[in-house]
Amino acid sequence: MQKLSGLSRVIIALCSLAIIASYFVPIWRIDLFAPQYPEGLMMNIWFHKLTGDVDIINGLNHYIGMKKISADMFPEFTYLIYVVAAFIIYGLLIAITGSRKLLFSYLVVSALGGVLAIYDFYQWTYDYGHHLSPDAPIQVPGMSYQPPIIGHKQLLNFDAFSMPDVGGYIVAGSVVIVGIVWFIEWRKHKKA
Repeated sequence: MQKLSGLSRVIIALCSLAIIASYFVPIWRIDLFAPQYPEGLMMNIWFHKLTGDVDIINGLNHYIGMKKISADMFPEFTYLIYVVAAFIIYGLLIAITGSRKLLFSYLVVSALGGVLAIYDFYQWTYDYGHHLSPDAPIQVPGMSYQPPIIGHKQLLNFDAFSMPDVGGYIVAGSVVIVGIVWFIEWRKHKKA
């Protein structure tokens, strides 16, 4: 079986190494805008922690009965850094061996991992936005406050935006580039 070209292997190695940067920047962000907060409130989600205006958001969410947001709510934070490290090593192994089969499996695992991550995030937002305290000072019958997974959603007088942050774009961009490399290699070998 033919191996990946030298250029493809270098690109895969660089993409894998680029993912290291995602340890040092947030991977996701949620922005909230309202008349009383025209400058906006932001929560950054990293592989292992939360930063931004989390305390202010918790103070506001208390009034509508939402749970306090904390890193403890995310068991993923205890192992996600190791999953990402394994993913980086996986990519470097492909670059070293030049295995087309490993490259294809990398893309399958990437796609499955992405789907599982979005599903996990959806489950968290659903629980967070639907299971409200019955003792909340402000109660709107039938109203839930599930934040958007990606994109925009109106939550009472707040505009909520959810989107990848720098680290998320680095990871997604690296996987897309590796996918393009696989496609080019596949076409090249199919023609041969």
